[in-house]
Amino acid sequence: MLTYQRTGDASLKTLIHPTAVIHPLANLHPTVQIGPYAIIGENVKIGADTSIEAHVVIEGPTEIGVGNRIFAGAIIGSEPQDLKYKGGESWVKIGNYNQIREYVTINRATGEDEVTQLGDHNLLMAYAHVAHNCIIENEVIIANSVALAGHIHIESKARISGVLGVHQFVHIGSLAMVGGMSRIERDVPPFAIVEGNPARVRSLNLIGLQRSGLSAEDLSQLKKAFRLIYRSEMSFTEALKQLELVSENSFVQHFYRFLHDSTNLQQRRGPIPGK
Repeated sequence: MLTYQRTGDASLKTLIHPTAVIHPLANLHPTVQIGPYAIIGENVKIGADTSIEAHVVIEGPTEIGVGNRIFAGAIIGSEPQDLKYKGGESWVKIGNYNQIREYVTINRATGEDEVTQLGDHNLLMAYAHVAHNCIIENEVIIANSVALAGHIHIESKARISGVLGVHQFVHIGSLAMVGGMSRIERDVPPFAIVEGNPARVRSLNLIGLQRSGLSAEDLSQLKKAFRLIYRSEMSFTEALKQLELVSENSFVQHFYRFLHDSTNLQQRRGPIPGK
């Protein structure tokens, strides 16, 4: 367990190890804990009850909310690994109650006033990399040694298994499960299990859906939608048109919108096909 010492005004509750280096313009809530040899730069704001462990480096502009735990060696807010970056002010913004494990790296966005964003209650395991302009919503789990390229969007409650890479501009849908060591170069539909190299949609993520509290009716409707898209004799385009008409269930509607947008919007990669 780390040992901290109080620094500065004795009335403050901030616990900062004497070897940590804190820029005088960093904005730390008095309850923030900072471990040995950590470095906190200018234009960094850290909220209440956040723990920064040994050798963490946080550069600005970066905002971190409340109740986060950032483990040893993580690097947050460094410049994007993007040759288009011209030195403008861009951000990392992290929400509340996240666990960012050992040696995770999170880069700032590329363009002026753009953001790399992490929501609430996420777990990023050791050596994960979050590149510029990524958006990770809430309750996402990203396992060890996952590399996210730029402009990736991961919806809430997705599960990303270990030792894999995700291509830039890929979208990963809510409650999706991505199998370990896969190559993810196209969009991952919500509620689906995807794995392989090349990756393929294998089935619905039934266990994940059940654990998330979906009703029997919701599950039944999603099963019908999944069979229509991936198991019917229709082409993908025909099945998607049919899906638009068959259900008012909110989960099925999200499934449809995700596939429609993935197929039709610019800068979307298109959905991963079925097996």
